Amino acid sequence: MDVRELVSRYFPLIKKNWLPLSLGILGVIFFTYGLMGLFAANKASSEDIVFEASSEKNAAEAKTISVDIEGAVVKPGLYKLPQESRIQDGLVAAGGLSAQADREYIARNLNLATKLIDGAKVYVPIIGEAVGKAEALSVSSEGIAVGALLNINTASQSQLDSLPGIGPVTAQKIITGRPYSSINELLDKKIVGAKVFDQIKGKISVY
Repeated sequence: MDVRELVSRYFPLIKKNWLPLSLGILGVIFFTYGLMGLFAANKASSEDIVFEASSEKNAAEAKTISVDIEGAVVKPGLYKLPQESRIQDGLVAAGGLSAQADREYIARNLNLATKLIDGAKVYVPIIGEAVGKAEALSVSSEGIAVGALLNINTASQSQLDSLPGIGPVTAQKIITGRPYSSINELLDKKIVGAKVFDQIKGKISVY
């Protein structure tokens, strides 16, 4: 059967049923496009999920602090802790107190509820060790380690203002005069006088 015979045989049938056939063809076209759109939407959704998961992971990593836990603990070392961690959390991360820990000293001098800051150091003395309160730790409400030297290159105005003889104006002058390679530059740059410098030199550092 040649092409002409096929056309002559089926053309009347096609002509008679052209509307159902046309609707059927359109239906197939729309169905195909619908599937393509669905696949594209699923792909975009999957990419969004991966991106969101990555963002949440990065956000979680950004909300951690590094704290050095040393002395009479089971596992001394550097630990990454959640941003709002307390001294108690740091001690737990280090495996708790060792058998040699001076628990009486800790009960008297160490506030376990104090919040830790990034870069803080916790030292737990052993029994009989001569340690001052500042050496064992802690962190003040402003995030300054009690007894630790205040870095004049990085301290905030309120932290500098807490130093003896330093007010808001002088604190701002210290910030403006940065950076410092030596604490003596506070004198060299005429930021503080000799009397004030004698009061703060044992409480500040440049690193």
